[in-house]
Amino acid sequence: MELLDTSIANVALPHIAGGLGRSFDEVTWILTTYLVANAVVLPMSAWLSRVFGRKTYYMLCVVLFTVTSFFCGIAPSLNVILIARVLQGIAGGGLAPVEQAILVDTFPPAKRASAFALYTVAIVTAPAIGPVLGGWITDNFNWRWVFFINIPIGALSLFLTERFVHDPPAFEEERRKLKAQGGGKVDGVGIALIGIGSAALELVLDRGQIDDWFGSTTISWLFAIAVVCWGTAIWWELRTPDPIVEFHMLANRNFAIACAFYFIFGVGLFATTTMIPQILQSLYGYRALDAGLVLGPGALVITFLAPVAAQLVQRGIVHPRMMIGASLTVVAASMFYYSRLTLQSDYFHYAFARAYQGLGYAFLFVPLTVLAYSQLRPDQNNKASSLTNLFRNWGGSFGVSFVTTMSERRQNFHEDRLSAYFSSSSDALQQNVRQVSSYLQIHGYSVADATRGAYAQLYAQFEAHTRMLGFMDCFRLMGWITLLAAPLVLLAKHFRAGGKAPAGH
Repeated sequence: MELLDTSIANVALPHIAGGLGRSFDEVTWILTTYLVANAVVLPMSAWLSRVFGRKTYYMLCVVLFTVTSFFCGIAPSLNVILIARVLQGIAGGGLAPVEQAILVDTFPPAKRASAFALYTVAIVTAPAIGPVLGGWITDNFNWRWVFFINIPIGALSLFLTERFVHDPPAFEEERRKLKAQGGGKVDGVGIALIGIGSAALELVLDRGQIDDWFGSTTISWLFAIAVVCWGTAIWWELRTPDPIVEFHMLANRNFAIACAFYFIFGVGLFATTTMIPQILQSLYGYRALDAGLVLGPGALVITFLAPVAAQLVQRGIVHPRMMIGASLTVVAASMFYYSRLTLQSDYFHYAFARAYQGLGYAFLFVPLTVLAYSQLRPDQNNKASSLTNLFRNWGGSFGVSFVTTMSERRQNFHEDRLSAYFSSSSDALQQNVRQVSSYLQIHGYSVADATRGAYAQLYAQFEAHTRMLGFMDCFRLMGWITLLAAPLVLLAKHFRAGGKAPAGH
């Protein structure tokens, strides 16, 4: 539900703009406000769940997420929906880390891989089906139902959580000790630094390309604020007895390597989920619903193969380190496959490429989770889930920002390079103009109109070609980034995939 809301509203933005009588640029803040609020709360989720109790905090987040979804749906103006989206982002930021901590504490190491195999399906499928579901809802119903669909799911979640989820004994014992010591000192400085730094960084990544990056004074100031706040926050948190974010955990080699891979995973998943619909809609004329369906085979592959990966890890057939290295290699290979597609490629080629990418992710997330928690104590699970989700969230924001910026700049590069071969005096250009002009004259155009139409049509083809080259460069760069990151797994300390269970529910 939470990950779905990061992408489902994208398709509905033009409808929301029309319904509320605002410009498209104004309604894009519906996405930005959610992401900023989400980024602010996410690193604090472990601390907040300890303050309120994990189950209580999780249920509060679900209640707030569900209620604000209702207010988003009935919002009479843009201001109301933006306020509701901020609150919805605050609630959403606490969901994923607490869910992951619950799974780790509920299942012993020997069964943890199977639990995370199912969790992987949700994580990868939700962003993929968001544009499809959003397009179908807005085409057949009303944009307000993009938010209303969260309400029954939220109610069901509350009922099931109340009945089946309980805080583990180790977590309860830690809270009792904290209360016995007077409740612990609230790290107000850490909260302020991390909150401001996260908000500034998310705004830089989300609005940078729109506002011309460092050509904008606002973006420059936000970047400076993000660097100063996060730099100071890390220094402060490392010296605080009870920090908001436990950066000391990154001294654990396996956990630190896993966080780096979570970042790479976020980059690849969210960048391609954003870029593929853009390519298909802008260059191939696909509808939003059709473009979203191209992402389906990848989710399907993960649904069937993630449980297989879990069994391979649990039975000791393949060590998690080997599986991570192989998976990242497959993901990199899928990116290189994407980079070879052309304007003549059809649905099958893109669907196959997405399934190829899904094959890599199906065997990545489960062993990656096992690696992350391989050397942690049970009392560290809650803090660990906050950090891993923070790195995955950063990776997603960076990936979307990367492809948005790089695709445009690489298109400009290819336009400059190729335009040298198509000057107005070029024989090849003039021959093409004559051919297209003759065709248009046969169909009733005057000589002058046919000539103008020929130039316009050839320029459109030229622009489509260079835009395609820009997108393909992005895939190639992500392929190299993923491939170069794979050897990091060799630095991980050896560990057994199974072992004694931690304190369970």
